[in-house]
Amino acid sequence: MVEQVTWLTQFVNNLFGRFVLSLLSALHLQPSNPELPIPEHVVMAIVVLLVGTTLALVLRSRLSVEKPGAMQQVAEMLLTNPLGFGIKDLLEENVHHGASKLVPFVGSISVFVLLSNLLGAFPGSFLKAPTGQVTVPLACAILTLIYFNWKGIQHHGVGRYVLTFAGSPKDAGAWVLAVLLFPVEIVSTTARVLSLTVRLWANMFASDLIYLIFLGLLAGGASFGWSKSPVLGVILAIFPASIPVLFIGLHIFVAVIQAYVFTVLPSVYLGLAVSDEH
Repeated sequence: MVEQVTWLTQFVNNLFGRFVLSLLSALHLQPSNPELPIPEHVVMAIVVLLVGTTLALVLRSRLSVEKPGAMQQVAEMLLTNPLGFGIKDLLEENVHHGASKLVPFVGSISVFVLLSNLLGAFPGSFLKAPTGQVTVPLACAILTLIYFNWKGIQHHGVGRYVLTFAGSPKDAGAWVLAVLLFPVEIVSTTARVLSLTVRLWANMFASDLIYLIFLGLLAGGASFGWSKSPVLGVILAIFPASIPVLFIGLHIFVAVIQAYVFTVLPSVYLGLAVSDEH
């Protein structure tokens, strides 16, 4: 099956494909598709990084205390807002000390996921959501796992943090229970990677798939109607013409919700990792 890619991915591979092939060859790695050594989701993830970096630089140059612009107000709403679902709000709710120091990492992951999801909001364009490929959510989930465990080690120390997975036993009975509790907690913590990955990837993949299925079904009805009567064809074509608008709205809604979830769960995991009673 031939992989369908956007012209942007083709363009990037034409520019840098040979260099990437040489680099992979030096590392004794073989790309799954030698004709496209830079996969589409990698190209789209780079686009997200460039867009995010550009927006951050523009925002930084326009920061103002007296007259905050629309862009600054949106950024501030992402951090904190009256509804309490901003990045800083969620961290402060779950992490009771030092929450502001965690904003850069959690905020970066959250904004990356949001921009990645929104990239696929317009089907048929030259952009696709990189989070629709499982490896991108997996990478975000692995980074989250490493980060909250690292913060837990920083807060408790290596020994005390490891003991939190066993319930921080303090007497003989607790130590006996710790033997059973420790492997369960390790598996539960590791499974968070799978939970974060599948939740994000499955929702974004399903959003695109549902759009294509409904559009295909309704477009087929319009073609059938046109073969019977031009008037019937025009009437039946109203539905597939309106479907993109409806699904763009649905995709944007799903994109925002999944970015919110990918902010809530890392905040909860960080709160558990640095809490004194784990």
